[in-house]
Amino acid sequence: MSLLHLNKDQKKIFRSTLEIIVLIVLTVKVIQGLFVFAKYEPYDKHDLKILSEKDKGFIAISYLAVDRDGTAAMIGAKRLEEHLKALHDNGYVTITQEDIENYYKNGAPLPEKSLFLMFEDGRRDTAIFAQKIMENYNYIGTMLSYADKFDNRDMKFLSPEDLKHLEGSSFWELGTNGYRLSYINVFDRYHHYLGELSAVEYSRMRKYLGRNYNHYLMDYIRDEYQIPKESYSEMKERISNDYRRMEEIYTKKLGKIPRLYVLMHSNTSSYGSNKTVSKINREWMSKLFTMNFNREGNSYNNRECDIYDLTRMQPQAYWYTNHLLMRIADDTKAAIQFVWGNEKEKEYWELIRGAAEFRDSEIVLTSVPQGNGLLRLKDSKNYKNIKVSASMTGNKLGSQAIYLRADEDLKKYVCVNIQNNWLIIKENGEVLYSLDFNDFDEIEFQSVEENKREALWAEYAIYKEGKSFKNETNMEKQFKPSEKKARSVEEGAEKYIPTIEISEAGNRKVDITLSDNRLTVYIDNRKAIGDLLLSKRDGGYVYLESAWGAYGYSQRNIADDVYDGVFRDLLITDITDSDENNGDGYEKKTVLYDNRLHGLEKTEATIKKQWNDLINWFIKTF
Repeated sequence: MSLLHLNKDQKKIFRSTLEIIVLIVLTVKVIQGLFVFAKYEPYDKHDLKILSEKDKGFIAISYLAVDRDGTAAMIGAKRLEEHLKALHDNGYVTITQEDIENYYKNGAPLPEKSLFLMFEDGRRDTAIFAQKIMENYNYIGTMLSYADKFDNRDMKFLSPEDLKHLEGSSFWELGTNGYRLSYINVFDRYHHYLGELSAVEYSRMRKYLGRNYNHYLMDYIRDEYQIPKESYSEMKERISNDYRRMEEIYTKKLGKIPRLYVLMHSNTSSYGSNKTVSKINREWMSKLFTMNFNREGNSYNNRECDIYDLTRMQPQAYWYTNHLLMRIADDTKAAIQFVWGNEKEKEYWELIRGAAEFRDSEIVLTSVPQGNGLLRLKDSKNYKNIKVSASMTGNKLGSQAIYLRADEDLKKYVCVNIQNNWLIIKENGEVLYSLDFNDFDEIEFQSVEENKREALWAEYAIYKEGKSFKNETNMEKQFKPSEKKARSVEEGAEKYIPTIEISEAGNRKVDITLSDNRLTVYIDNRKAIGDLLLSKRDGGYVYLESAWGAYGYSQRNIADDVYDGVFRDLLITDITDSDENNGDGYEKKTVLYDNRLHGLEKTEATIKKQWNDLINWFIKTF
């Protein structure tokens, strides 16, 4: 009997039973997440098989936060497990803060492949979802926190009692990101001066900002002309007060101040954007802490580094496993075992460059740093007339390409390329056609004037809101914008096209038909170009390519020069002219490659997704 044929009471019983089952599953998951059933076992410091005779240094990796399924900023638990499993399979052993201190101060050796693991921002969900994964691989990590969160009673963040409990579990050490996350010398993208912003104000205003801002401890507070608004002694007292308050709160709430500090955010060769500011930061961190991670971007540290000027890598939520491994391989220059995934699917392809992972209905092709990743379909040397269908789901910034009729040296080819939100079609290096997806998508864009007006009104509203709570905001005074209506694009104003962020996801369904000397491409089931005339030539190979898009800068990682191209539901079909082959009026097709899910696999994937969505709904609802 189907659900549609149940009466009202039967449906109610069914629904209640389902809710009970889901709640039981969730209860088990919560218990597993909150209670520790294992104990961290440090590596044997006397085992010569583990320790390195030569100084191999260590890598430091710091995750922003962990979520069950992941968000744009928070890595999902499944992706985190894939990362840590790959590191474990490559022989990486976690080290402690004490190990780092002994390494620098006493010359103690470290394991040949040493990993120092951190999680920033002190979020409760990070502890819940990371704990069991760390237990699985016998990994210890450092939980970083902000001192000012201890009195906010915000359930998103771990309380002092939570932190003590974590430390007692043996899988965690404690560290600090500082007293608070706050911003100074902030300008919006239109060079309008905002001054100082709290973390909440910054988050609410982020869509209107560029990169013209600094963090609270990095510089003098300056006016709109970049002239300091405070004297040296005022600047020193302001910065010193943050360190004093941090020391006071940690001592009061935890009974001690953590030994490890992460200065937010330096990314300079010193400890601030100004020499005198840098000197004050260095004095305080030397006084209060044993070590400091001062820079972001590179994961590798060795004896040549200063213990107060260490560097860490912040893997992003969208990084596939080989992305992380590729970055580590580039940093350490050590041999890395990349992840292949489905061995059966791997046999269809020849890896020319980069790393490839075959996952369910996806091929994830990871580029080398500042270069490309390249896969060639085996036995495709003479394919001339061909159809290709795929969804390209790599990030918008970067390049994903399909090459047809290509020779071994990629000097002769037909290439359909999605790069930095453009469609580009090339033959033998010559661009035959290009299409801006901003135009293709027929988006009704704001004008620059409209967007600037919107930004000014939003900034004014946030300022007024802060002022209404007893001067809680430190923003520079924002004046009420003009009531005058801004001109639209239709009225002749310049179009406002948002800057594509490095983490912005892409998803384009691509259908390519190459027959004789004509090429047709559909994007998202709409014709982008039809019967594009090509040079008649012989057949060739099929290649997939991913490539760094030269837009690697980000606030968190300085420059991320590795790119993951993702080819989902890839179907490659050889088509043969009907008149030449069978004369029956039908096109003859031969499937060359198909990684779409079929039959039982597709049903299982659908059920799994629906179950996962149901659990997420219960978590958010209850």
